[in-house]
Amino acid sequence: MSDAKPSLPADYVVPEVWTHEVQGGTFGGLNRPTAGARTEAKLPKGEHPIQLYSLATPNGQKVTILLEELGIEYDAWLINIMNQDQFGSGFTEICPNGKIPAMADHSMTPPLRVFESGSMLKYLAEKEGKFIPTDLRGKTECFNWLFWQMGGAPFIGGGFGHFFKYAPIKIQYAIDRYSMEAKRQLDVLDKHLADKEYLCGSEYTIADMAVFPWIRCIDTGYGAVKFLDLPSYKNLNGWMDRVGSRPAVKRGLLVNSGSPGGIKERHSAKDFEQAEAAL
Repeated sequence: MSDAKPSLPADYVVPEVWTHEVQGGTFGGLNRPTAGARTEAKLPKGEHPIQLYSLATPNGQKVTILLEELGIEYDAWLINIMNQDQFGSGFTEICPNGKIPAMADHSMTPPLRVFESGSMLKYLAEKEGKFIPTDLRGKTECFNWLFWQMGGAPFIGGGFGHFFKYAPIKIQYAIDRYSMEAKRQLDVLDKHLADKEYLCGSEYTIADMAVFPWIRCIDTGYGAVKFLDLPSYKNLNGWMDRVGSRPAVKRGLLVNSGSPGGIKERHSAKDFEQAEAAL
């Protein structure tokens, strides 16, 4: 029995050894199969111990939401990924993976680098003693959902979001595959939240902060509310309303953002007042 399958494009043959060619689409020109710096560029540094280098994507918003919830001062510098700022030597020194967000804590010598958004949430919450339950059962449940989100995000972003919105061609198989997984994750959350105020019960934690921006992105980033029938997930939508109504969450979404009222760089709590006055 032949295992031959049709190809897309029709003349594509899987090579014995893959080689890189520049891809199309919104982000195709940015990606390479190699790591490390592409340019020499120092990172700026402000006056606060926490120096954040980020962009208002869902992964960046997780961290700025937590920083605003903690009420600590910090400097947030814009990393424009379309300009390939994330491949500057200063950034890759902090984050070898070349992905936002990344952070340096200058309260110690030498400064401590922290990269990967989940690691950053855990680090900041543990350092400040907030938004992680203190009992073993509660803490474990918090980390269950935090790492669930970290593992599932590529299916929503790099999977569904990419093929639904950003890929240079529409591929039914890819859109169907990742739509199914996105909806499965929505259903996981909807069922879990049937009798809970937040992901860990009555306590608001970093798990909520991690998941919220990615569900929000289905609307604000991908315009797929109708396509994925997001309103049908009643429990999930109630949770989204509760989390999204928090003042610190609203502020966190604006940091390193070019949207109306957004703050490209944040160096003081007063920056929000100035941004609002400028509208």
